[in-house]
Amino acid sequence: MNALPDAMLIRLQRLLPADRVLTDPADCLAYAYDNSRRLTLPQAVVFALTAEEISQILRLCNEFNVPVTPRGRGTGTAGGSLPEQGGIALSLERMDRVITVDPANRAIVVEPGVLNQTVQDSAKPHGFFWPPDPTSAPFCSIGGNLATGAGGPHAVKYGTTRDHVLGLKAVTGKGDIIRTGCYTTKGVVGYDLTRLLVGSEGTLAVITEATLKLTPLPEKTGGITAHYRDIESCARAIAAVMAQPHIPSALELLDAASLQLIRGRQPGLLPDDTQAMLMIEIDGSAHELAATAAAILQALQNDGLINAQEASDTARLWAARKALSPLLRDIAPKKINEDVVVPVSRLPELLSGLRRISSRHQIANANFGHAGNGNIHVNLLVNPDDPQEMLRAEACLDEIFSLVLQLHGTLSGEHGVGSEKRAFVDREIDPVTLQLMRDIKKTFDPQLILNPGKLFPWGK
Repeated sequence: MNALPDAMLIRLQRLLPADRVLTDPADCLAYAYDNSRRLTLPQAVVFALTAEEISQILRLCNEFNVPVTPRGRGTGTAGGSLPEQGGIALSLERMDRVITVDPANRAIVVEPGVLNQTVQDSAKPHGFFWPPDPTSAPFCSIGGNLATGAGGPHAVKYGTTRDHVLGLKAVTGKGDIIRTGCYTTKGVVGYDLTRLLVGSEGTLAVITEATLKLTPLPEKTGGITAHYRDIESCARAIAAVMAQPHIPSALELLDAASLQLIRGRQPGLLPDDTQAMLMIEIDGSAHELAATAAAILQALQNDGLINAQEASDTARLWAARKALSPLLRDIAPKKINEDVVVPVSRLPELLSGLRRISSRHQIANANFGHAGNGNIHVNLLVNPDDPQEMLRAEACLDEIFSLVLQLHGTLSGEHGVGSEKRAFVDREIDPVTLQLMRDIKKTFDPQLILNPGKLFPWGK
């Protein structure tokens, strides 16, 4: 890959100290990949500390027509932070200040490099939490959470990431510093640019500060586990739980392949005849907890249920659930990890369809995820060194996406599109709407230098 233009590099090195501009390929390698396991090397890595620095960097990149890819901690699975066209990887990891914790106004103001777990730890002493809590919370950054809309299990009761952001400070692709939203929970002045930027995967602007809405910690929490003889009866139970008014705070599904992984690591934790399982969290006051538990236990009843019971301590199970994604690497050199979503009532059709499609294409498949939202993490387990298997996996994935859209679903619930799902986006979004999105991109980023080529196919 060619180096940056000499004139640009000289000006960049005048702008930032030497330890914040990396150009040696060996130094840049750590910023060439994310959890998609694909690798594309940037020509330079730049560490910014302020919005003003980012503005100057972007103006310089516009002048020399050099691509810029914003990056947090690289935990994303869709290739959203890959510098596909080279240029600069703009790391925000050193922008890691918690600026304000304001319990009176139920808000916390943070920079994009702050870890999700740090937000939770900062809010907890004041009796609050931030509901978006992806499995990677100890490692992922708030900027990345906002870029992809990463939500986690508690979205079923508390809503998705967009619902918990009051306002943002950001730098557009042109280099303009903007502020969106407000500091209050009510505000309807102007267009809602905050919700536009959340989930835009760094293609419109670089988020430099976020004002997040905090939620009071529940008085009590409880757990329920339910074991089923087959995935179909488990899926029917999920639909039944979500059709009644007592909402769980988390409702997680584990299929047979996922359960086998857990059994391998923690023998005796699960009954041998369980082929599908639900892990359910409930929260509220002591009175609410009792009523919610009773209602959910009733909804779980069907002819495939082995047993359902309240669990006083679900910590071990939750730890096993959170370890599932890394465990999948143990049984296959590569996993194609998708996070499709369908209406909850269509989950039985999705889950039976996944089993049928993966069996027909002879691809190992493990499914788990946030079933209360209809958000299933589909994992196709493949050997990348086997060309025939990879061809079958591509055909399998193509058919899975077709099924999801037939069920009125969407191709991603929280991982984003990045580069991994880009080729499929025009199946979900019609041409007129896609063109409007491209026009919006050009308004924020006229020269298309900011995370170029991501989110949707540009060649059509």
